[in-house]
Amino acid sequence: MSAYAIFDVDIYDLQRYQDFMSQVKPVVESFGGKYLSRGGAHKVYEGEWEPRRIVLFEFPSMENLEGFYYSDTYQGLKTIRDECSSARVVSVEGT
Repeated sequence: MSAYAIFDVDIYDLQRYQDFMSQVKPVVESFGGKYLSRGGAHKVYEGEWEPRRIVLFEFPSMENLEGFYYSDTYQGLKTIRDECSSARVVSVEGT
């Protein structure tokens, strides 16, 4: 069953964030993940959520998604992301 990771990111230092993005893509792909959306236009229809930059990933399974997220490689790159941005991250299983 597919699994999706949704990142809501507020970027403080775009140049440093671009360094993070260039390094994280191969890690995502190594766990079978792919980008579905990276910062495209979005619209809130209900509620008080005010997303900044939405990044949406699809993985083959929740196991792959969590393998990516908890991997030593990603956790090392996450320190870069944390230096230049803040994020809210959720996951959801597909049907």
